[in-house]
Amino acid sequence: MFDRCPGAAQIRTPTLEIRHCPRCGEEIEVFSNDRRVVCSACGFEILNDVQSCVQWCRYARECLGDEVYGRLTNTQPSGKDS
Repeated sequence: MFDRCPGAAQIRTPTLEIRHCPRCGEEIEVFSNDRRVVCSACGFEILNDVQSCVQWCRYARECLGDEVYGRLTNTQPSGKDS
């Protein structure tokens, strides 16, 4: 069931977008599943406005897995004891 979720398509198979750093103008590769990318030329942090099913779908963690879900929501993966 979760393998065919259309909302997770760009997360499972990321797309590439080339942006320009607002500080130095250098080209920066931003993938659709990146939350933030640092410019290699000047160190400026670019935030990706990721708006996806992760924010609203109650099955997002189950669909994407703990690691990807945690990275996209800035939460720790569940089920791992430290």
